[in-house]
Amino acid sequence: MHRILRLNWFGGTLGWLWLLVVMLPIYWVVITSFKTQANYFITNTFAPPASPTLDNYRTVIENGFVQYFLNSVIVTAGAVIPAVAVAFMASYAIVRGAGNRWLRSINSLFLLGLAIPLQAVVIPVYLIIIRMQMYDTLAAIILPSIAFAIPLSVLVLANFIRDVPRELFESMRVDGASEWGTLWRLAFPLTRPALVTVVIYNALSIWNGFILPLVLTQSPQQRTMPLALWTYQGEFGINTPAIAASVTLTTVPILIAYAVGRRQLLSGLTAGFSR
Repeated sequence: MHRILRLNWFGGTLGWLWLLVVMLPIYWVVITSFKTQANYFITNTFAPPASPTLDNYRTVIENGFVQYFLNSVIVTAGAVIPAVAVAFMASYAIVRGAGNRWLRSINSLFLLGLAIPLQAVVIPVYLIIIRMQMYDTLAAIILPSIAFAIPLSVLVLANFIRDVPRELFESMRVDGASEWGTLWRLAFPLTRPALVTVVIYNALSIWNGFILPLVLTQSPQQRTMPLALWTYQGEFGINTPAIAASVTLTTVPILIAYAVGRRQLLSGLTAGFSR
């Protein structure tokens, strides 16, 4: 009885209410995607469909969904892999060379990148891409995405590497390991949770990116999934079930990534800041 009285009933109730608020839109999108356009307007909005249909998913797939999905995969992988690799090596150099003023300046430059929002530099980025003759290509989206993914990645990875005991680095040096060998044989295995964290976080951010594809691409062949969802509104008119089907297909990879790496994502974002 004493244990029951100590339970946080107020916090638990608020938690369940917030879960309901979050799950309600997801439930609506999923059940709407299985309704026909005619049944959507004559049935209860939150009632499940009496006769579920896959016509909406067929319509979306037949109108370029596979191409848009592959574009998003290429952009996400092409930006996340080099961004995390550069951030990992930069974080190691910053932590190991803490007494070097040039490295401190570089670290401050990375931190400055966190204070610059994408919306503030989208016009200069557009002009640079035009000068480089890369407009309306997937590379035009990948390069700025790499630049904006590096600062936060450096911040998270540097805090993880600082938690590695200095004695381990010294023992590697005594054994004759080079800095490159120490980086990949010691720092890399110990910071793997942080690497998973930044990979998932950056992948979600780039996958959901809308401004860069909107400004830096024009042809339908270069559209990514968020931009394709925006164009579906005009393509399907008021066909809400078709739009819900496209949203469902777009969200599935995000939910899978979060379900697989949610523990590493939460621990990585909080580790290193408790000091």
